[in-house]
Amino acid sequence: MALLELYTEFNRVWIPDLEHVWKSAEIVRDFHSGDKVLELLLEDGTKHHHPLDPSTPSLPPLRNPDILVGENDLTALSYLHEPAVLHNLRVRFVESRIIYTYCGIILVAVNPYKQLPIYGDAIIHAYSGQNMGDMDPHIFAVAEEAYKQMARNHKNQSIIVSGESGAGKTVSARYAMRYFAIVSKSGSNTRVEDKVLASNPVTEAIGNAKTTRNDNSSRFGKYTEISFDRRYRIIGANMRTYLLEKSRVVFQADNERNYHIFYQMCSCAQLPEFKSLRLMSADNFRYTSIGGDITIEGVDDKKDMEETRRTFSLLGLKEDFQSDVFKVLAAILHLGNVEIKDSGKDKSSVSLSDPHLAVCCELLAVSVEGLVRWLCHRRIVLVAETVVKPVTKERAGNARDALAKHIYALLFDCIINKINTALRVPGKQHAFIGVLDIYGFETFDINSFEQFCINYANEKLQQQFNLHVFKLEQEEYMKEDIPWTLIDFYDNQPVIDLIEAKMGILDLLDEECLFPQGTDQTWLMKLYNYMDTNPLFEKPRLSNEAFVIQHFADKVEYQCRGFLEKNRDTLYEELVDIMRASKLPFLALFFHEEEQSTANSKVKVRPARPGVKPANKQLRASVGDKFSSSLSLLMETLNATTPHYVRCIKPNDEKLPFEYDSRRVVQQLRACGVLETIRVSAQSYPSRWTYIEFYSRYSILMSHQEAGLSDKKQTCKDVLQRLIQDPNQYKFGRTKIFFRAGQVAYLEKLRLDRLRGASVTIQKHVRGWSQRRKFLRMREAAIILQQYIRGKRTIRKMVSAETLKRGWASMVIQRHWRGYRTRQIYQLVRLASVTIQAFTRGWMARKRYKKMIEENKALVIQKYARAWLARRRFQTMRRLVLNVQLSFRVQKLRKKIEEQNKEGRGLMERLTSLASTHSQTVDRLQRVEAQLEKSTSQKASVEAREKKGKEDATQTIAQLRQEINVLTLEKKKLDKMFEASTKEAKENFDVIKRSLLDEKETEARLRKIAENSTEIQRQDHEKEVEDLKEEIKRLKEERVTLHRKLEEEGQVNSDLQEQVLQLTKHVKAIPELRRDLNNMQNQRNNMDRRMKQHSEEARAKMNEITRQLLGGVVEEEVLLGLTPNDSEKIYEVEDLLAAFEGLQKATRILETHQREQKEGYETQLEGLQLKADHLQNENSKLQNLFQEKSNVHENIRQEVSRLSSENSVLPELKLQVSELQRQKQELELHAKELNRELAEKTEEITNTLQTKIKEESSQRRHFEEKAEALEEVKRQLQGRVEDLEEANDHLRRQQLMESEAKSKLSEETSRLTAENMDFEEQLDQRGRLIKKLQNQINSFESSQKVKQTSAPAMPKDYLGMLEYKREDEPRLIQNIILDLKPKGVVVNMIPGLPAYIVFMCVRFADYLNDEAKLKSLMNATICAVKKVIMDYPKDFELVSFWLSNTYQLLNCLKQYSGEEEFMKQNTAHQKKNCLQNFDLSEHRQILSDLAIHIYHQFITVMEKSITPEIVPGMLEHESLQGISSMKPTGFRKRSNSIYEESETYSISSIIQQLSVFHSTMNQHGMEQGLIKQAIKQLFYLVGATTLNNIMLRKDMCSCRKGMQIRCNISYLEEWLKEKGLQSSNAIDTLRPLSQAAWLLQVNKSTDDDAKEITEKCTELNPVQIVKILNSYTPIDDFEKRVPSSFVRKVQALVHDRDGSTQMMLDTDYRFQVTFPFCPSQQALELLQVPNSLHLGFLTRI
Repeated sequence: MALLELYTEFNRVWIPDLEHVWKSAEIVRDFHSGDKVLELLLEDGTKHHHPLDPSTPSLPPLRNPDILVGENDLTALSYLHEPAVLHNLRVRFVESRIIYTYCGIILVAVNPYKQLPIYGDAIIHAYSGQNMGDMDPHIFAVAEEAYKQMARNHKNQSIIVSGESGAGKTVSARYAMRYFAIVSKSGSNTRVEDKVLASNPVTEAIGNAKTTRNDNSSRFGKYTEISFDRRYRIIGANMRTYLLEKSRVVFQADNERNYHIFYQMCSCAQLPEFKSLRLMSADNFRYTSIGGDITIEGVDDKKDMEETRRTFSLLGLKEDFQSDVFKVLAAILHLGNVEIKDSGKDKSSVSLSDPHLAVCCELLAVSVEGLVRWLCHRRIVLVAETVVKPVTKERAGNARDALAKHIYALLFDCIINKINTALRVPGKQHAFIGVLDIYGFETFDINSFEQFCINYANEKLQQQFNLHVFKLEQEEYMKEDIPWTLIDFYDNQPVIDLIEAKMGILDLLDEECLFPQGTDQTWLMKLYNYMDTNPLFEKPRLSNEAFVIQHFADKVEYQCRGFLEKNRDTLYEELVDIMRASKLPFLALFFHEEEQSTANSKVKVRPARPGVKPANKQLRASVGDKFSSSLSLLMETLNATTPHYVRCIKPNDEKLPFEYDSRRVVQQLRACGVLETIRVSAQSYPSRWTYIEFYSRYSILMSHQEAGLSDKKQTCKDVLQRLIQDPNQYKFGRTKIFFRAGQVAYLEKLRLDRLRGASVTIQKHVRGWSQRRKFLRMREAAIILQQYIRGKRTIRKMVSAETLKRGWASMVIQRHWRGYRTRQIYQLVRLASVTIQAFTRGWMARKRYKKMIEENKALVIQKYARAWLARRRFQTMRRLVLNVQLSFRVQKLRKKIEEQNKEGRGLMERLTSLASTHSQTVDRLQRVEAQLEKSTSQKASVEAREKKGKEDATQTIAQLRQEINVLTLEKKKLDKMFEASTKEAKENFDVIKRSLLDEKETEARLRKIAENSTEIQRQDHEKEVEDLKEEIKRLKEERVTLHRKLEEEGQVNSDLQEQVLQLTKHVKAIPELRRDLNNMQNQRNNMDRRMKQHSEEARAKMNEITRQLLGGVVEEEVLLGLTPNDSEKIYEVEDLLAAFEGLQKATRILETHQREQKEGYETQLEGLQLKADHLQNENSKLQNLFQEKSNVHENIRQEVSRLSSENSVLPELKLQVSELQRQKQELELHAKELNRELAEKTEEITNTLQTKIKEESSQRRHFEEKAEALEEVKRQLQGRVEDLEEANDHLRRQQLMESEAKSKLSEETSRLTAENMDFEEQLDQRGRLIKKLQNQINSFESSQKVKQTSAPAMPKDYLGMLEYKREDEPRLIQNIILDLKPKGVVVNMIPGLPAYIVFMCVRFADYLNDEAKLKSLMNATICAVKKVIMDYPKDFELVSFWLSNTYQLLNCLKQYSGEEEFMKQNTAHQKKNCLQNFDLSEHRQILSDLAIHIYHQFITVMEKSITPEIVPGMLEHESLQGISSMKPTGFRKRSNSIYEESETYSISSIIQQLSVFHSTMNQHGMEQGLIKQAIKQLFYLVGATTLNNIMLRKDMCSCRKGMQIRCNISYLEEWLKEKGLQSSNAIDTLRPLSQAAWLLQVNKSTDDDAKEITEKCTELNPVQIVKILNSYTPIDDFEKRVPSSFVRKVQALVHDRDGSTQMMLDTDYRFQVTFPFCPSQQALELLQVPNSLHLGFLTRI
């Protein structure tokens, strides 16, 4: 947006004013191009027409919004110009009482002419380590920045303090050096920093004087180099001086004084050490009374003299040197009183009887005659002779004054050299910081040679300043990637050339001084001639004795009178020779050193700019030449350092506190370069905001789409491009946005318009709602009034006797009727209530009953589940045993197979025998051939028999087919029955599964209850440790015995090693389970009362489980024997165990019955298998025989073929048999499929396994019956080989099917067993927890074994002592103190364990009555603790640990001391353990002092940890979301030390750190009283640090920030309540901070507000209250500043309040710590030393 567009209505501008330089006015009408007048309204209400030139309109500068006024940095203003700077300084100085303001790289310091409480040590520590810009502007901030850049960049620094006389340069330089002295303490014993500070009073005494503008004006320039070593500690200093005003020694203007040292000496004239100086009052000396004013208001010269002498001594300047200095100074005063008389004819004389002359010569130890002669005469050396010529009185007086000035100048240089010698410390300088205290630009009514030199120096400094400013600007632009454009600025090089160049003013002046007859007038004529064409040099119109130079600050007119004399600084050589011949070595040395320095003064000095050659100089350099050379050296030094600028401003000439003269201030601002800096900044991009600041401030101007973007940087760019169309008005850097002048004000205007529009909308709706509500209330009231009025009128019209009677009668009727109706309604309501209550009570009773039923069912399910788990454990063990048996049987079978192989070999032998008989068979066949003939005859009979056999076979086949049909029908029936049973079993399984899940949840809940009860009973277990020890020993012996037995069994069964090992593992688990059962039994002893109400239900459920388990197996009498009958004692532990054993017994009976059934089935199977084997053997024999027969009949087959064809019936029979075999195979395959389905569903029907076993046994019996029927058929067909083979195959397959079913069942059972083991482990969790605790007790017990030769004594016999040898004392201290770490398990289990061990050793030494041993142990303990604390001073846990142990040891020494006051709470046993022989009160005192030291170290460690988090967490972090306290400062972080973002802290970080401290202290067993004291100290630190930062940070003094602070305080208070620390009174330490936050929020306008502030801010002193009110900063235009009148009202009300006057709270303050006596309940006789501490050499007694 163009700047001209901002000149609209209601905007304000600045117009020139004669009185105030600038005054504010408001624009009445918008400005348009071409207007000749700008209509304005002044603040007093008058209208003003500001004329404008239409061609080139020079509009008045715009005024910044009020929200930007009062900024810390002037360059943060949106409009940068002279009136804005002047007004901002006025607001800060007059209204806020703030004297420091930044202007870019310059610190502007306005002299308040009043002592302010902002320079204390607390302020210094507050600024130490802070970044420049984070805190309010301060001289300490500049010093800290210089120190930080020196340490980081390893480059020398300079602080240039300038300003006119009375502006406060000296004080500012003094504070800067004081800051360095305090922050960087030297490591040596020389206390260099104190000497550096002590040099200030000395240099001020000999170099400062009272002027009309300043009571303590420095009359010389001073550059102090403070040297630092590599650790950046002060190691020395060096001082260089420039242009001492020597003329002040002999002349002072009106109301001015000579140097302070003269008046200090005169005030001490009556002291004995000053008697020899024969001093008088300052009124009696000419050199001290010329100005007419010898005193300064508020200054005691006598006290200042004491301070000067003290600092002389501190600098190492001895009494002799001081005496010589005072002699020379007194001689100068007496020399000034020497009277020179006029003797006529250009002659002068001095009386030899002049008392002052005698005193002067006596003090200087020079010849009186010689001094008188050469004061009144002059030696002129000619070519041929030397002439002595008398001089006039005037020239004699000048010679006297020149001698006095020369002596004082040499004395001044001597003192400065001595100070430098005192400040020089051996050691190599690594870096330095120079502090330049030099005069600023001066212009008086009469300006002479001194002002000319001062302004010349300021021209050189201004040139250096301009170059540095543009260098920083260029670096800033390059850093942010902003295009660098050349900016026009004022270059004062022409003025410097005018002064120092060849044929310049100084060159012509030196040239004129060479001529003996040269005068000021002749020199001036040369200037007029040579400088006439130079535009910077002018000749006054009305004077021929002056000339004018256009300096960078202003035009200055110099009077030429005295220029030559002051530049020559002539002193007659004869007077110098007299001084050299002085018998006072101190004085003679001055002049000898001057002669040597003059001979060696030919030093080449490089000029500031090359190309300008100096003129030829005489061997004796002039004052101007010397000053130019020293100034060039100074500039070289400054150019080699990083400069920091401090510009001191004098607000008024009357030295009134906090009075602001705008004309004087603007004159100095123009002279010191502040306005030039502003002008340069305004030409570029003065306002620079980070993207985060811009986003936070102007998010209200963003649209919803822009605010929704995640990239805030891009959002800022989009918003700016939309709001400001001209891209030249802003630039986007890498981290900042650069704005032209006025753009921030425009954005503020847009923001204010948006807020104002939103406010108007809100107000509109609220006012409308309020008016509507008011209208409705009025309308309702009017209607009611109308009703009453109309009713009253009607009554008046209608009232009569008859009307009243009727009305009374109607009322009676209404009363009775209403009563009747009310009774009816009441009865109806009562009936309804009763009905509802009845239904409700019934519903509640049913609900309770249902709940009881559910609980009862849950208990039943638990009973069944537990019984099932017990059965499963037994089956697991039984299965393992069966596996072993099976392996043994397999081996037996293998042996049997070997035997059968042997039988096979016998059969082979038999076959060989059969072959031998083959020949016999052939013979037999021959005989058969003979019989064939007979067989032919018998053919008829054979055919008849075959026909009959065929008929019999046909009948048999028909019968077999009928039987197969019957079997098929029975199979279908069995399949249907199997499916129905499977479905029913599946449904039962689902029900049982759900019940098991419910039972599991119930068991988990009971397990949690058991675990809680276990934790409660832990203490009871500790009391039963002794009994458990004996039991554990017995169990260990039993376990060892079992191990031995198992090993013996392993040796016996070596051939079955793998099986036995598995069995051994399970056997080992049996005694462990028994021990767990015993432990659970001990646990249940404490739960009897709780289980009493459940005992009856448990008993009933046990009976029911037993009946369900054994109902179909055993008889009722056996069941009655297994269940307990005494129901009243079932809640006893023994009865519960008995019931449990009954369940186990029932389970065993059931398992025995099942085992017997299974063994019966297996026996039957084995029988069938044996039968099958027998049949197989018989078949094999028959097959062999058949093979033999077939071989025999091979030769006669042809002959019997006819018989074979005739016997065709036999193959048909074979086919039928094969068909039957195929059908049987199909049946077998179908049976296999059924078995597979059965195996898949086995998991679902595990709980109904017994039922299925019965069904399978019945099926097996059915199949056996069928097998028997088949066997009968087989027996009928035994003659036929094929039928026998079919029957044998069928039996074999049936056996295989049964074995496969068995294997699958066993596999599924094992898988289910593995899954249920997890549930069993969960059920046994309680037992494992108890076992774990017992193991811990065992380990702890084993670590406390005592090495004794005799039998171990019982714990009750221990005396609570630890025996040790004297030579073991170092090992004890090393292990228990020096090497002990606070993170060990044993140490954390028993807090204070080292203290108890040490005390038990102390008791042993006391028991032996060995004083040497006792003292040695105590001293070694104390020394070791000190060593640990000194070696690890920053280890928080270690310091906390030893604070707790030291405190515990101190309590033990008190508790067992035998003193009555400490034994009140001791037990009888503890009273017996008291110390008997020695009083350790002295050691208690030493230990108490050590504990106090550790406590303070402990507090220091915590403070160092939490301090970096306090300010970010309490002040800077926005804990209340949506309430931003960010002010649109827009100032740039000016510190070059900021490279990256520091860690972000919040109030949560502080609370987390406090929680860490608290938990660590509790872990180490620290006493609660001590914890409360530590927390209170930390809270005080938080409150003090936060309040101190509020005092030093104006940007934190706002209403919203007060809300944030109070919110954070509430978080801290909640933390105290959470930790139970309310009684520590820690929250009271935050009351000053809380009141400060309240003060920021409260209204601050009326008298009542002032009274309320006075009444409620009781914890804040008047200085703090006034500081907060003055620093209050509105966040936006809707807030108002605190008026000065209100601040004065509050100040008047709190003026008489007693209390501290310090603005800062002392963060190093420590509350007094107390160590309350807390007796320990730990029994020493029960305490054992863990092995982990390696203290085996200690023995319990």
